[in-house]
Amino acid sequence: MTTPKLLIAYDGSPNAKSAVQAAADLFPGADAVMFYARQPMESFAAHLQGHPALEELSGLDAAALDASERIAAEGAEIARAAGLDAEALVSSTMATASEAIVEVAEELDVTLIVLGSRGMRGLKATLLGSTSTNVLHHATRPTVVIPSDAVAQARSQSRALLPPLDENGRDR
Repeated sequence: MTTPKLLIAYDGSPNAKSAVQAAADLFPGADAVMFYARQPMESFAAHLQGHPALEELSGLDAAALDASERIAAEGAEIARAAGLDAEALVSSTMATASEAIVEVAEELDVTLIVLGSRGMRGLKATLLGSTSTNVLHHATRPTVVIPSDAVAQARSQSRALLPPLDENGRDR
């Protein structure tokens, strides 16, 4: 059996850390790429062409790249401690995080994409978007979305407040 190659989207959040641990539990010893997608400041500053503030943004962008590399390296350390053979990868792209994840998964020919879930729903999810939902809709690779313990517990509590359903999925 071949060792699976995982692309684990990692942003340093507790949800991402839970996803790393779950991936390590599900695929012990797998190869993993801890992927952090960042948008360079130039994507926000295109309209500042020739403006003095652009110079300041260049310094901020270098600092943001350093922070991105630290986050991805932290993810790789966590993954290695959990038993995965992990490396860090940072992408600086004008694309959204979900587009970058799908694109890199193809480029690296990964077996599986792994994402954590923040558990956003309703208006908040609509306004902010959902990286995991977008990846699920656009990926051509198998994808697993792993809720953190806190998200799973909140979902269970929320479900407990709902009326029970009959065998046809309707309220009793």
